[in-house]
Amino acid sequence: MAESSLLGRIRADLNTARKERDRTRMDALGMLIAESQNRRIEKGAELTDDDIVALITGAVKRRREAAEQMRAGGRDELATKEEAEAAILQSYLPEQLSEDEVRGLVREAIAAGATDLGAIMKSVMPRTRGRFDGKELNRIAREELGG
Repeated sequence: MAESSLLGRIRADLNTARKERDRTRMDALGMLIAESQNRRIEKGAELTDDDIVALITGAVKRRREAAEQMRAGGRDELATKEEAEAAILQSYLPEQLSEDEVRGLVREAIAAGATDLGAIMKSVMPRTRGRFDGKELNRIAREELGG
Protein backbone atom coordinates (compact mmCIF):
# COMPACT_ATOMS: atom_id res chain seq x y z
CA MET A 1 0.00 0.00 0.00
CA ALA A 2 1.26 3.48 -0.82
CA GLU A 3 2.05 6.20 1.68
CA SER A 4 -0.76 8.49 2.80
CA SER A 5 -1.12 11.48 0.46
CA LEU A 6 -1.32 13.76 3.51
CA LEU A 7 1.95 12.36 4.87
CA GLY A 8 3.54 12.85 1.44
CA ARG A 9 2.47 16.50 1.48
CA ILE A 10 3.91 16.92 5.00
CA ARG A 11 7.25 15.40 3.88
CA ALA A 12 7.39 17.77 0.89
CA ASP A 13 6.60 20.75 3.15
CA LEU A 14 9.35 19.65 5.55
CA ASN A 15 11.86 19.67 2.70
CA THR A 16 10.70 23.18 1.72
CA ALA A 17 11.03 24.32 5.36
CA ARG A 18 14.58 22.94 5.44
CA LYS A 19 15.50 24.87 2.30
CA GLU A 20 13.96 28.04 3.77
CA ARG A 21 15.58 27.36 7.18
CA ASP A 22 12.16 27.76 8.86
CA ARG A 23 13.09 26.33 12.26
CA THR A 24 9.59 26.28 13.76
CA ARG A 25 8.05 24.53 10.74
CA MET A 26 10.99 22.07 10.61
CA ASP A 27 10.53 21.20 14.30
CA ALA A 28 6.76 20.73 14.05
CA LEU A 29 6.78 18.68 10.84
CA GLY A 30 9.86 16.67 11.79
CA MET A 31 8.29 15.64 15.08
CA LEU A 32 5.05 14.70 13.30
CA ILE A 33 6.91 12.54 10.76
CA ALA A 34 8.79 10.80 13.59
CA GLU A 35 5.47 10.11 15.36
CA SER A 36 4.01 8.75 12.12
CA GLN A 37 6.99 6.37 11.71
CA ASN A 38 6.49 5.09 15.26
CA ARG A 39 2.75 4.68 14.70
CA ARG A 40 3.35 2.84 11.40
CA ILE A 41 5.68 0.40 13.18
CA GLU A 42 3.13 -0.15 15.98
CA LYS A 43 0.35 -0.71 13.45
CA GLY A 44 2.48 -2.91 11.20
CA ALA A 45 1.04 -1.25 8.10
CA GLU A 46 1.12 2.01 6.19
CA LEU A 47 -0.91 4.81 7.74
CA THR A 48 -4.04 6.17 6.09
CA ASP A 49 -4.93 9.84 5.88
CA ASP A 50 -7.34 9.22 8.79
CA ASP A 51 -4.45 7.86 10.88
CA ILE A 52 -2.39 10.95 10.06
CA VAL A 53 -5.31 13.27 10.94
CA ALA A 54 -5.59 11.51 14.31
CA LEU A 55 -1.85 11.99 14.92
CA ILE A 56 -2.05 15.67 13.98
CA THR A 57 -5.09 16.22 16.20
CA GLY A 58 -3.25 14.72 19.17
CA ALA A 59 -0.11 16.75 18.44
CA VAL A 60 -2.09 20.01 18.21
CA LYS A 61 -3.86 19.22 21.50
CA ARG A 62 -0.56 18.44 23.27
CA ARG A 63 1.03 21.65 22.04
CA ARG A 64 -1.92 23.77 23.15
CA GLU A 65 -1.87 22.16 26.59
CA ALA A 66 1.90 22.69 26.84
CA ALA A 67 1.46 26.35 25.84
CA GLU A 68 -1.12 26.85 28.60
CA GLN A 69 1.20 25.31 31.18
CA MET A 70 4.14 27.39 30.00
CA ARG A 71 2.12 30.61 30.15
CA ALA A 72 1.01 29.71 33.67
CA GLY A 73 4.67 29.21 34.54
CA GLY A 74 5.67 32.59 33.10
CA ARG A 75 7.48 31.10 30.08
CA ASP A 76 5.79 33.17 27.37
CA GLU A 77 8.53 32.63 24.75
CA LEU A 78 8.16 28.84 24.98
CA ALA A 79 4.36 29.12 24.98
CA THR A 80 4.53 31.23 21.81
CA LYS A 81 6.70 28.55 20.12
CA GLU A 82 4.22 25.80 21.09
CA GLU A 83 1.30 27.86 19.78
CA ALA A 84 3.14 28.52 16.50
CA GLU A 85 3.77 24.78 16.05
CA ALA A 86 0.11 24.03 16.87
CA ALA A 87 -0.99 26.52 14.18
CA ILE A 88 1.34 24.93 11.61
CA LEU A 89 -0.02 21.44 12.35
CA GLN A 90 -3.62 22.71 12.46
CA SER A 91 -3.25 23.79 8.83
CA TYR A 92 -3.03 20.10 7.82
CA LEU A 93 -6.36 19.18 9.44
CA PRO A 94 -9.64 19.17 7.53
CA GLU A 95 -11.76 22.30 7.73
CA GLN A 96 -13.00 22.66 11.29
CA LEU A 97 -16.67 22.46 12.18
CA SER A 98 -18.38 25.38 13.90
CA GLU A 99 -20.01 24.99 17.30
CA ASP A 100 -23.43 25.46 15.65
CA GLU A 101 -22.74 22.66 13.17
CA VAL A 102 -21.71 20.31 15.97
CA ARG A 103 -24.70 21.33 18.08
CA GLY A 104 -26.88 20.34 15.08
CA LEU A 105 -25.19 16.92 14.90
CA VAL A 106 -25.79 16.41 18.63
CA ARG A 107 -29.46 17.35 18.23
CA GLU A 108 -29.75 14.89 15.31
CA ALA A 109 -28.29 12.13 17.50
CA ILE A 110 -30.78 12.92 20.28
CA ALA A 111 -33.66 12.98 17.78
CA ALA A 112 -32.48 9.58 16.48
CA GLY A 113 -32.85 8.11 19.98
CA ALA A 114 -29.54 8.80 21.77
CA THR A 115 -30.61 9.34 25.39
CA ASP A 116 -27.30 9.55 27.24
CA LEU A 117 -23.89 11.11 26.82
CA GLY A 118 -22.22 7.86 25.73
CA ALA A 119 -24.72 7.25 22.95
CA ILE A 120 -24.40 10.82 21.68
CA MET A 121 -20.60 10.69 21.70
CA LYS A 122 -20.60 7.30 19.92
CA SER A 123 -22.88 8.70 17.23
CA VAL A 124 -21.23 12.10 16.73
CA MET A 125 -17.49 11.48 17.32
CA PRO A 126 -16.82 9.63 14.04
CA ARG A 127 -18.35 12.56 12.13
CA THR A 128 -16.30 15.21 13.97
CA ARG A 129 -12.94 13.44 14.46
CA GLY A 130 -10.12 15.77 13.48
CA ARG A 131 -12.60 18.55 12.77
CA PHE A 132 -13.77 19.51 16.29
CA ASP A 133 -12.34 19.24 19.80
CA GLY A 134 -13.68 16.23 21.75
CA LYS A 135 -13.87 18.15 25.05
CA GLU A 136 -15.99 20.83 23.42
CA LEU A 137 -18.21 18.16 21.85
CA ASN A 138 -18.70 16.64 25.30
CA ARG A 139 -19.66 20.07 26.72
CA ILE A 140 -22.19 20.67 23.93
CA ALA A 141 -23.69 17.18 24.35
CA ARG A 142 -24.12 17.78 28.10
CA GLU A 143 -25.77 21.14 27.43
CA GLU A 144 -28.18 19.62 24.90
CA LEU A 145 -29.07 16.73 27.23
CA GLY A 146 -29.68 19.09 30.15
CA GLY A 147 -31.43 21.76 28.12
